[in-house]
Amino acid sequence: MKKILLAALVAAPVLGMAAEPENPDSTGFTFTDVKVIPHSPVRDQNKSGTCWCFAGTSFFENEILRKTGKEVDLSQMFTVRHCYNDKAQKYQRMGGTINFAQGGSIMDVPYVWKRYGAVPLEVYQGLEYGEAKHDHYEMADVLTSYMQAIAKPGRKKLSPAWKAGLDGILDSYLGELPEKFTYQGKEYTPRTFADAMGLDMNDYVPVTSWTHHPFYEAFPVEVADNWLWAPYYNVPMEEMKAIVDNSLEKGYTIVWAADVSEPGFQWTKGYALLPKAKDAGGMDGTELSRWVKLSDKDREAERYTITGPCKEQKVTQESRQQGFDNLETTDDHGMVIVGKATDQEGNRYYKVQNSWDTNQLYDGYFYVSEPYFLAKTIDILVHRDALPKDLRKKLGL
Repeated sequence: MKKILLAALVAAPVLGMAAEPENPDSTGFTFTDVKVIPHSPVRDQNKSGTCWCFAGTSFFENEILRKTGKEVDLSQMFTVRHCYNDKAQKYQRMGGTINFAQGGSIMDVPYVWKRYGAVPLEVYQGLEYGEAKHDHYEMADVLTSYMQAIAKPGRKKLSPAWKAGLDGILDSYLGELPEKFTYQGKEYTPRTFADAMGLDMNDYVPVTSWTHHPFYEAFPVEVADNWLWAPYYNVPMEEMKAIVDNSLEKGYTIVWAADVSEPGFQWTKGYALLPKAKDAGGMDGTELSRWVKLSDKDREAERYTITGPCKEQKVTQESRQQGFDNLETTDDHGMVIVGKATDQEGNRYYKVQNSWDTNQLYDGYFYVSEPYFLAKTIDILVHRDALPKDLRKKLGL
């Protein structure tokens, strides 16, 4: 996912099943939580393009909570550190022709967990550069410059010292990776700690929905940050939505990768909508005469002047695909769907946990309409047991 950066965080408590309606406010919305799955607190990625890791890490914290009842605060930067190393080696082998950036995909966290393990946050915070919160601008620039030199076109032979140089940069900014550590009175390695959490990474299923590949087969989603070329199961969009609904009904949260560049994505106001375009139909008198004099730009701006629940676009598989093909739907951000809600008119929403601080209307959460989800989802990650039984059969799971 592309880097979407904000500032600091005050941690929110683990949430229960449902909440009281939000008080009406200047946005014109009153959201009522119908169901909220118990989950870990809001985290803060601050000035780092690591939403994919914060989302994935929170998801697996939720899974540990679901399975054991234990709250665990896992290190995001342990995963980031390993991904940078492996991403750099792939970038070098590909002669610098693939993406090398801060972003990643929702499959990067299970990849590191399975390959290298995991550690608690208190063991590896990744803050070795004099800041209290993550700020990766300088590190990312240094790493990019270094790897561009290593993968310089025309190089006849590469010195084996380059890997030590890369480790030196990563160690300086994020810290040396722990081989052993003590946590709550027990000694672990990253491998034994991950194993002790009781999760099997083979239980987690990535899902997407695009028509340029056959349904019910897997393919690597063609976005730059899928550097692993990880395959995702392809299903019709309504079945992708059914997976989310079934997951929430059965008590599972969901990793959600989506486009958040739309004008209807209003983070500070706490919602994401896909408003239907306004037209002259039904207008008369002064309203119509004002409308016909507006420029295209002003009409578009008025479309996104949202004062409460509104009519939204009808999303089809074809319109969803068109958005992806023409780059209107892009791979922007990773988040966690933790519940469902309604507005005062009964319209349905997903409650989403973000990693962008809590200085926002709903303390780090926002509400995503079903049309927005259908149109702007890139992919999701769920536990296999959260899949509807008929779909598991179609996918051979």
